[in-house]
Amino acid sequence: MELYNYFRSSASYRVRIALALKGLDYVYKPVHLVKNEQLGESYAAVSASRLVPLLRDGDATVTQSLAIIEYLEETHPEPPLLPADPAGRARVRALALDIACEIHPLNNLRVLRYLVRDLKVAEDDKNRWYRHWVETGLETVERQLAAAPARYCHGERPTLADCTLVPQIFNARRFDCRLDHVPQVMRVFEACMKLDAFENTRPEKCPEE
Repeated sequence: MELYNYFRSSASYRVRIALALKGLDYVYKPVHLVKNEQLGESYAAVSASRLVPLLRDGDATVTQSLAIIEYLEETHPEPPLLPADPAGRARVRALALDIACEIHPLNNLRVLRYLVRDLKVAEDDKNRWYRHWVETGLETVERQLAAAPARYCHGERPTLADCTLVPQIFNARRFDCRLDHVPQVMRVFEACMKLDAFENTRPEKCPEE
């Protein structure tokens, strides 16, 4: 397997965690987003969307982090990242989507660049935009976790939801977001970071850092 990713990309970090939790080896293929390597023709030949992450597994090419993790779940089901029961699986997916669809798209690099370069938003206002959507979005996750507290987002072992939560907290800290209002979120984050799969794949430990 080959994983095309960027060390600070939270979507890429999600997949690195999932691969580590499943104990899967892969070739690390860096694509530096700040240097616009994703827009070059060499990467365009691999990725039609020119986004990261992208997983190549034999003849399969899979994009979008949650789709990649679901692919890994289907091709390498142990250990599972989704609960066995339908209600549990739906809850885990909903938690992951609360982050991947409701928070992340509003503060990824493409959006922040557009705010500054095209709309001429000041740097301080850009950061206010980022913090607003992260802080309010995490409030939703906090309420979900508080309704059914457990060691991790759902139950006593990490799931797809934890793979999604942890990278968002790393990015939140980079932008000095307030996190004291989400104690359940931070409790789960700290529990995850005690595991090698989360700790050893963090951005600071990636090859291009």
